[in-house]
Amino acid sequence: MKFRRKPRETVDINLASLIDVVFILLLFFVVTTTFTRETQLRVELPEAASATAAEPEQGKRLDVTISAEGVYSVNDHLLPKSDLATLTEALQRESGGDTTLPLSISADGKTPHQAVVTAMDAAGKLGFSQLRMTTVEAAQGTP
Repeated sequence: MKFRRKPRETVDINLASLIDVVFILLLFFVVTTTFTRETQLRVELPEAASATAAEPEQGKRLDVTISAEGVYSVNDHLLPKSDLATLTEALQRESGGDTTLPLSISADGKTPHQAVVTAMDAAGKLGFSQLRMTTVEAAQGTP
């Protein structure tokens, strides 16, 4: 007896739907991923021979840091723009309207003078009365 063999069907795996799922997952992970970028200004403070050490204070205070390129940072929050309006807004927000807080300006030794004047102007417009410029003590033997 001769049995007839059925012709074998070719088995194809449809990859189109698998590729769609992979691209959807890839898109999901790209959109939901958060990239943390630590932003911190590198500031080399100018030296002063006749400086007095500040007594450590308790409570809240404001620190304005200015990089050598004139980029502002208020309490370690980098500002998107380096202009008077943005700096005034940031100081107002960080202080909560309390102008009795001590304000410390730390500017790099190579910072343009205009950037420091702008920071002092913003503090003056808001009415801050306790303003401090941060320096480092000059090394012995340096004039």
